[in-house]
Amino acid sequence: MFKDKTIVYTSGTFDMFHYNHLRMINYARSLADILIVGVSTDELVSSYKAKPIIPFTERLQIIEALKTPDIVIPQHTLDHSELVKKLNIDAFVVGDDWFGKYDYLKELGVQVFYFPYGTGVSSTNLKKTIHDSYEESLRMQRSAKPATVKEETK
Repeated sequence: MFKDKTIVYTSGTFDMFHYNHLRMINYARSLADILIVGVSTDELVSSYKAKPIIPFTERLQIIEALKTPDIVIPQHTLDHSELVKKLNIDAFVVGDDWFGKYDYLKELGVQVFYFPYGTGVSSTNLKKTIHDSYEESLRMQRSAKPATVKEETK
């Protein structure tokens, strides 16, 4: 706590920003007097999954455009120990797809909240839906007979 203010940190890739991202950030805001949102760099994301579709600078600007965060910062590592100490973070909010991975922060006095994403929208699902739709469209184009031009006889 800093001057009787609760500082909450949440972070993510925020690729193809969608409703569940917004819900998690809003939940973090509800816990915070000061909300800091970290946006994972392309290099960080590429270290554990496919590179984001939306470039880092654009994802950062999308989060900065929201009214909810007080501060938006780049996230360069998945280890938040130093960040927690430097910024006096009281609580950390992350999607429940990371359940248990940030329990080590509790030893630093940080409350950890795993936000229930539930089923439905995720960047991974959106990418898969777009990819599958594109593949289906290509299959249909390949199987369609080409149109013929009939010559007119005089």
